[in-house]
Amino acid sequence: MEKNIVLTLVLLVSTIIMLSGSKYFLRKIGNTKRVNAKRVFYISKSINVIVIVVALFLAAAIWSMNFDGILIFISSIFAVIGIALFAQWSILSNLTSSIIIFFTFPARVGERIKIVDGDNSITGKIVEISLFQIHIANEEGDLVIYPNNLFIQKPIIKINKKQNKEVKPIKKVKKNDDSKT
Repeated sequence: MEKNIVLTLVLLVSTIIMLSGSKYFLRKIGNTKRVNAKRVFYISKSINVIVIVVALFLAAAIWSMNFDGILIFISSIFAVIGIALFAQWSILSNLTSSIIIFFTFPARVGERIKIVDGDNSITGKIVEISLFQIHIANEEGDLVIYPNNLFIQKPIIKINKKQNKEVKPIKKVKKNDDSKT
């Protein structure tokens, strides 16, 4: 009994440290990379949910709870959620992509970009990066809402601010070896 109380207190303190540490870490990254506070908030809440769910499972394991009824309930919930997510796979994909975009910073709010997608290419300025989509103001003044999962799948060209032209990649030049002729 005393061991369970001590382990629960350690788990509680560890969870609080992880929650505040992740909040501090994400704010620091957000400030360093000049990310919108709303984006930091969404990512922070997503990570908090994961930490709390893991802590609850660990607390249940510490107190040797009977998982039979709980596991049946949770597996039923996961079955329903799994079917719903399969039907709406893009929701989960966009959430995951949002977290990837947050940590990799392929483009920032305010930057001019071109998303290369054949005849459907989009050129414009990023207005907002939200949890599910990216808002781009195109050259005609329209607001294009582009899904996060497509944003990380398509080639992105950052447009040079100074020249307002596309930044061309550096091409490698092969040396001609005249000694072999």
